[in-house]
Amino acid sequence: MDVLSTIIFFAYAPALALLWYFYHEDKFEPEPKRYVIGTFILGGTLSVIVAFIIESILTPGKVNFGYTIFPATAFYLALTAGIVEEPAKALAIRWPYKAGQMDGIMDGVVYGVAAGLGFAATENLLYGLGYGVGTTITRAFLTPIAHATWSAIVGVGYGLKAEGKIHSVTNYFALVILLHFIWDYYAFLAIAVPSYYILVIMLLFLNLALIRYFIMLGQKEDLEKQWWYWFVGGRRYGGT
Repeated sequence: MDVLSTIIFFAYAPALALLWYFYHEDKFEPEPKRYVIGTFILGGTLSVIVAFIIESILTPGKVNFGYTIFPATAFYLALTAGIVEEPAKALAIRWPYKAGQMDGIMDGVVYGVAAGLGFAATENLLYGLGYGVGTTITRAFLTPIAHATWSAIVGVGYGLKAEGKIHSVTNYFALVILLHFIWDYYAFLAIAVPSYYILVIMLLFLNLALIRYFIMLGQKEDLEKQWWYWFVGGRRYGGT
């Protein structure tokens, strides 16, 4: 396998494997595959392009437009990543939301994960093209779960909003921006002080716990709906 093929494989294979796993965690009301795959693709294209352009304006990077607003410090790079990338990924989540495909927690998890994994895969591809195979392989074990979790939390917000249980997803965005900022901040610090990677690994386990928690909530909600549909004779949402 040549270098380019290796980079592409390690960028996309882990993300697609995780997408397959999370899709099958939606046991009671699986989402249409075309919407899930479409959200993954949008996360890996539209969201990445939007984030890349805005981040290039805000902070120095491999490409900029001759002027940036913030200096290239760990704090500002991490803050910019959280503030820019989470709303950018949400652009992909809003497609199934606007199409009426989201009606609960589990739907939000699935579509959020799809957007986050698409974003992480393309981001890891670009890092690999810039810094080599080793970078993509290292990131393949870390960033897909992180991006999937953060976007899943936003997706849960949209799922609850679609149900009418909340009126705003602002708090969900605030949480994921904070989580993203903390992750990136210590990841940048770890470049100079490798011991900070311990904190990054701890944050990885926190993300795993969070996404597991939301999956359990989603499955519980879907199971309750199933019992209700059975109780009312197969009718859904008051229909016949």
